[in-house]
Amino acid sequence: MDFRHEWKHEINQTDLLILRQRLRAVASPDPHAVDGRYTIRSLYFDNAADKVLHEKLDGVNRREKFRIRYYNGDTSVIHLEKKSRVGGLGNKQSAALTAEQAQAIADGILDWMPNSPEELIRELYIKMRTQGLRPKTIVDYTREPFIFSPGNVTDIAPGNVRVTLDYNIRTGSRCRDFLDPSCITVPVVGAPIILEVKWDNFLPDIIRDAVRLPGRRVTAFSKYAQCRIYG
Repeated sequence: MDFRHEWKHEINQTDLLILRQRLRAVASPDPHAVDGRYTIRSLYFDNAADKVLHEKLDGVNRREKFRIRYYNGDTSVIHLEKKSRVGGLGNKQSAALTAEQAQAIADGILDWMPNSPEELIRELYIKMRTQGLRPKTIVDYTREPFIFSPGNVTDIAPGNVRVTLDYNIRTGSRCRDFLDPSCITVPVVGAPIILEVKWDNFLPDIIRDAVRLPGRRVTAFSKYAQCRIYG
């Protein structure tokens, strides 16, 4: 399993404007973005004891979470994802889901999952049965993604670097309506804008300098945990 370095910083609107200009000068927008951004909807899983939430709040060094995710309201491309974290390193595994499969999971119809050719789907099934994982919370937000590549600046090798600016975080509890674009979500009061920086082997100085802001420190912010203030 390959892990990546991940930094998160809580920033404000002024920081967002500064970083947006800097990143446009040294990195490229994600080609999947529309007008430089896209919307993300995720359905997160937890159990009745809020295992995932408490592991995050308690700072457990080794932890994982499952979510189902799609972009820009397009339910023709949906993925089941497992995010694993060890200290400051993160790993993401992914498996494709059809809209019918995603809805079945949201509805608690699980009998098809053990026969799936996707290992990750079978793993989620086992943990839904043994740990009691169930769909818990919808999380919506807007993301502005940037990718660093050798073509941006000469004589610098890439470190598989990705920088994102996330804001307009919203949440909802009607998990069965996850695929319905009209499903109501509400703004998360007090949610900051989040700068995320991810890379493999090293972070190029030009990106390190571009994202540096006075007084901003690495944080363990979790959109899922922030959204759970609603239950």
